[in-house]
Amino acid sequence: MGGRVGDGAVLFETKRAKGRIWYKLYFCSVLAGLCMIWVYRAIQIPGGEGGGRWWAWIGIFGAELWFSLYWILTQAVRWNPTYRYTFKERLSQRYQDKLPNVDIFVCTADPTIEPPIMVINTVLSVMAYQYPVEKLSVYLSDDSGSELTFYALLEASRFAKAWLPFCKKFKVEPRSPTAYFEETLVSPREGAEAVDWWATKSLYEEMENRIDVAVKLGRVPADQHKQHKGFSQWNSAITHRDHQAIVEILIDGRDEKSLDDEEFALPTLVYMAREKRPSHHHNFKAGAMNSLLRVSSEISNGAIILNVDCDMCSNNSETVKDALCFLMDEEKGHEFAYVQLPQIFKNVTKNDIYGNSLRLMTEVDFHGLDGVGGPLYTGSGCFHRRECLMGKKYDANSKAQLELSRKNLEANTSILEEKAKHLITCSYESNTEWGKEMGLKYGSPVEDVITGLSIQCRGWKSIYFNPSRTGFLGVAPVTLAQTLVQHKRWSEGDLQIFFSKYCPFIFGHGKIKLGLKLAYTMYCLWSPCSLPTMYYVVILPMAFLHSISLYPNINSIWFMPFAYVIAATKLYSLSESLWAGYTLKGWWNEQRMWLFKRLASYPFAVVDTFLKLLGVNKSAFIVTAKVADKEVLKRYEQEIMEFGSHSLMFTILATIAMLNVICLMSGVKQMVWEREVGLLDSLLVQLVVSGTVVLINFPVYEAMFLRSGGGRMPNSITFTSIALAILAYVLPMRQNGSASLVFP
Repeated sequence: MGGRVGDGAVLFETKRAKGRIWYKLYFCSVLAGLCMIWVYRAIQIPGGEGGGRWWAWIGIFGAELWFSLYWILTQAVRWNPTYRYTFKERLSQRYQDKLPNVDIFVCTADPTIEPPIMVINTVLSVMAYQYPVEKLSVYLSDDSGSELTFYALLEASRFAKAWLPFCKKFKVEPRSPTAYFEETLVSPREGAEAVDWWATKSLYEEMENRIDVAVKLGRVPADQHKQHKGFSQWNSAITHRDHQAIVEILIDGRDEKSLDDEEFALPTLVYMAREKRPSHHHNFKAGAMNSLLRVSSEISNGAIILNVDCDMCSNNSETVKDALCFLMDEEKGHEFAYVQLPQIFKNVTKNDIYGNSLRLMTEVDFHGLDGVGGPLYTGSGCFHRRECLMGKKYDANSKAQLELSRKNLEANTSILEEKAKHLITCSYESNTEWGKEMGLKYGSPVEDVITGLSIQCRGWKSIYFNPSRTGFLGVAPVTLAQTLVQHKRWSEGDLQIFFSKYCPFIFGHGKIKLGLKLAYTMYCLWSPCSLPTMYYVVILPMAFLHSISLYPNINSIWFMPFAYVIAATKLYSLSESLWAGYTLKGWWNEQRMWLFKRLASYPFAVVDTFLKLLGVNKSAFIVTAKVADKEVLKRYEQEIMEFGSHSLMFTILATIAMLNVICLMSGVKQMVWEREVGLLDSLLVQLVVSGTVVLINFPVYEAMFLRSGGGRMPNSITFTSIALAILAYVLPMRQNGSASLVFP
């Protein structure tokens, strides 16, 4: 699919996945198995005299019903996978000097957890795109208003004069200096080219050293203050939560004197710190993005906007052209509001110990989303039409071309800076539509998701493009605690969407396809999955311990649907993961993180969401740390799980792990010693589930009992979890030691 590919008319091609008949047979067979399980649960409910068993049965029935319905939701993104391919050479031949202006937004919030050297590597990588520099503008939003970040960007603006021509001359990939020089430790060139390579590397190392020294000192050297007027805006009273609006145009792309070392023009580079006061809510990243929208409209007004997180370096210098192949296509381009690229992480271990690669999302889910109306906006690595972010509705009869001209070509730099400052004061958005009908939406930790949903509900489509050479490379969390906290924020925000006016089935009614509603709902209901999962891993081992069967005998015909659904879904999960690029161990680690997130991350998201609905709690935006000490990084690279911090999340994991191993060992001991092996026929499923939970939790047991030194489970958590597990083990027993308060 994709139109007249042969005659060169279209700029991209669309292909659907082949061989879907086998998937649809799998879907139908599993669905039939699930229906049989529901029938079994309904007709085999124990009598009222069953007491505890009756309640356990009803709970398991409810959990399995939830899992079944949620599984159906997940199939919405597997029904019609769609793949896109671009023709960049056609774009260049057809438009040449008619390409639109592109504004690139980079957001940072805290120099202590987002190091300035990392931030400027991202900035330099996007400044070096293979795109007409006079049409390229880069904006850095610094929400902390840090003088250190400004200093680092100033240094980057100077280094760019050498780095950009170097990239063009030698066709460097990737164009993040740190990433490039880490990949090429020794010059790949000879003669004069080698001299250029070593000279550029030396310039970068000198700049890196100056920035690192300033960060360690916590201040910019006094001699640097005299080298740029921008430093005059900082004083001792400024803090990251209390500072005035700051806008500094470090490179003015309109200025004929803004040239690199080869006498070629440079792209515009702007530093922005919006005003922040303790008395005003700043709306987190969404507020920063909206400030960037206004500032950029005054300075460059690019028709296309790319936003990236400060750790998401460009890995492909032609990514802008790829995106424009969709947005400028004559046949379909006018339908698309944004082009979303996958978030790929460069520091993921071989077996992805914390499941942070998100491979199933990037290789499976989002291709499926593209087939039902378009992917979610994920907040980074996304190209937008400016007009769509500003609230424009889709008009099928309008095929207007992208805006090609700049704004304020005559205004001088000082005037532009003063005008821009006025646009980012705390009071500017008061009594306006910003955060509502204009810009990114406010009121959610996942402002990107509701913004994308709103755009799609205005009639626009979106595109998911997963290029052969990754467009962006970011930094994933390197500890278990960071991962769980990050997923808590994501899942909490998604659940808040479900209970808000943006609920996909309400807000999207009559506006987006059913498949897209189901897909959004799948993400919105991540966190409630914690409740049936928690029930499963607590009640099943307890029932096994007391020899109470909650599943059919293996000789019963009703055993077949359970066996088939479990086997088929796990085999499909394994094959899908291997196809997506996981190793076998990586798939097992993904299963572990699937459980850990549902036990120790999502429950907090559910609680906080309901507290917010009750008005007891407020939304918060937690920035994921991008740095860790050397010992932590060493353990991460060795794929040793990190449990070294005191966290309630770890207490939950350790308690459930201990409960399952105690119940499993005691239950098996009872079968063998009391010669009740015959019970295995009716307890096999519970034995398998409990055994699997114990195997998955091996790193927890290892951290509690086998490891020493850093990263092991704190003793206080170990003792607490053991005590709680033993309490749960003995509490159901009556005083006579033979009956159970839960299971008679």
